[in-house]
Amino acid sequence: MDITLIVVLVIALALFFDFTNGFHDTANAMATPIATGAMKPKVAVTVAAVLNLVGAFLSTAVATSISHGLINEGPGGVAISPEMIFAGLIGAVVWNMITWLRGLPSSSSHALFGGLIGAAIVGAGFQSVNYVALLTVVIIPAFASPVIASLVSFLSTRIAYRITKRPVFPNERGGFRIGQVFTSSMVSLAHGTNDAQKTMGVITLTLIASGAQSSNQGVQFWVVVACALAIALGTYTGGWRIIRTLGSGITEIRATQGFAAEASTAATILASSHLGFALSTTQVSSGSIIGAGLGRRGSKIQWSTAGKIVIAWFITLPAAAAVGAVASGIARLGVVGLVIDAVVGAAVILGLYLWSLRKPHEQASAIEVDVAANAVYTRKELRDLQRKKRADAVAARRAELSRERTLRRMAARKGGRR
Repeated sequence: MDITLIVVLVIALALFFDFTNGFHDTANAMATPIATGAMKPKVAVTVAAVLNLVGAFLSTAVATSISHGLINEGPGGVAISPEMIFAGLIGAVVWNMITWLRGLPSSSSHALFGGLIGAAIVGAGFQSVNYVALLTVVIIPAFASPVIASLVSFLSTRIAYRITKRPVFPNERGGFRIGQVFTSSMVSLAHGTNDAQKTMGVITLTLIASGAQSSNQGVQFWVVVACALAIALGTYTGGWRIIRTLGSGITEIRATQGFAAEASTAATILASSHLGFALSTTQVSSGSIIGAGLGRRGSKIQWSTAGKIVIAWFITLPAAAAVGAVASGIARLGVVGLVIDAVVGAAVILGLYLWSLRKPHEQASAIEVDVAANAVYTRKELRDLQRKKRADAVAARRAELSRERTLRRMAARKGGRR
């Protein structure tokens, strides 16, 4: 197969991964403001899409770390081919779709890294991976970032509640809901500066591997534009399953907690982007929400949901690596292998999408927010909840009337005996 055609296919698949990254990670910025009612769902994803687009143009440090560090390439390195990168992207996209279908906020970043590493090892051997870069740029930030974000969010929540201790008026803390508009916007901007660059790095790595670009050259401007548009479009579609998980599945978020969690997430991501660390924005966001939950007295953490999320964190990189390795092994068959990879990958992705249509409530217009309960519901669930509340109120009123009648009869009997 012509090398130009292979490069085009890889770039197309990379941009599709960027699209899935967008809707997979929308919840990182917008789950909490939607859950607290600070922003309407459609407005939230629109703001997130625009700021992801802007953020993608602010830096290329993370893209450089991926294209010139994670996989050995260039003079003196390993000749990694576009076919291997294609196989790695298949592993990343398939894992993204699986976790999206399950509503799990797993790491798109680690899915990408895992897919590339698995494909490179099978295609070029273990020496193809720069393990020092893997440890310093991926593994250490993966463990440190959620812990740091959780701690900062915990302290921020405690400070916020201490400052507004014993409010005189019921809505005195309502200003945090307005503040959430700004903090969630900062998270979206930070997400664009970090996650969009990962796809830029992959495309640049593909151009280097195919000889279309020298290893000394940085990210080209057209690559930045294409990746920015892809992640913005994906963000606009909204990952409603994961928004519900982060918005109400871990803990009931109040506006004060949401403000603290988003501020912590944005600060952590922006700092890592500046240093060139390709961390998982999903892990940072989840860690911040857990920290905010622990920071408010009386708040309950759904540890079963949190446990599932943590398990997804640990298995994402090896699972995507396994899929990427299998795809890379098939790609070694030549043109036939690439065709098999493309057909099977497309079939799996289409099948997962069709499976998701069995629950058609995943539309933005079907998402409602119960501000009093600080939880995200589908319209059907919200109607059922309201119907149950009305039924409980009627039953309570009937019980009260029955008690009153009983007391009157008892009083009448006592009066008759006298």
